[in-house]
Amino acid sequence: MDVLKRNNVNVFGKGTQVIMFAHGFGCDQVMWRYITPAFEEDYKLVLFDYVGCGNSDTGQYNEDRYGSLQGYAQDVLEICNALNLENVILVGHSVSSMIGMLASIQQPELFQSLILVCPSPCYINKPGYIGGFEEKDLKELMEVMENNYVGWASFLAPVVMKNIERPELSQELEKSFCSMDKEITGNFAKVTFFSDNREDLPKVKVPTLILQCTQDDIASDKVGDYVHNKLSKSVIYHMKATGHCPHMSHPEETIKCIQQYLQAEDTLA
Repeated sequence: MDVLKRNNVNVFGKGTQVIMFAHGFGCDQVMWRYITPAFEEDYKLVLFDYVGCGNSDTGQYNEDRYGSLQGYAQDVLEICNALNLENVILVGHSVSSMIGMLASIQQPELFQSLILVCPSPCYINKPGYIGGFEEKDLKELMEVMENNYVGWASFLAPVVMKNIERPELSQELEKSFCSMDKEITGNFAKVTFFSDNREDLPKVKVPTLILQCTQDDIASDKVGDYVHNKLSKSVIYHMKATGHCPHMSHPEETIKCIQQYLQAEDTLA
């Protein structure tokens, strides 16, 4: 029960097959509200907040534990074990794609499949790999975050969200950034943007769907294709959706893609 309180876990839905939704950096479980109604009738849905996000118990934050994505993956596993979950379909947005992958590597028997929304194993350009950012640029962004947190949130939110014709989406993301503990969010940002999980990709044995958006300045087409090529049991859907948060900006297409994949999985089973 401490785990469920720590991560503000919410369980609902009329089905027995579990879908767990894991939010991205600077977000919380509320961001899935456009998606979950489509699955409530047929699935058991599990939503949660990472420690430091949303309505989680911030007092449980431990800098050593959450100094790497493994600490967040441990949260996912502890939630699964606390609820006695099995055959979990994990839908992870952005950094939660990597967190979900790490959890599946540790306990593959818990997961039926992974659905990775805008994944990136490494945001920094490396020799032979285009992550999208130079390391110095990300370090400068972290400095802005430390010195002018509100300005950082105001700059980053529209870059992440895109869809400038719907400013309310960027405003919601900016508000989400600003509502969280500055120090915890800063640490989570460093862990998110400076992690390199490329070597973990071949270790994933769970069937995986990759949802790749167009005009995603955070995780480009090249990154999505890289992930697809490294995951032995993956398929990739190139979406018409733009930006890095299709579950908010283009929920209908996101729902359709997830349903199409799950139906295909059921057919194969």
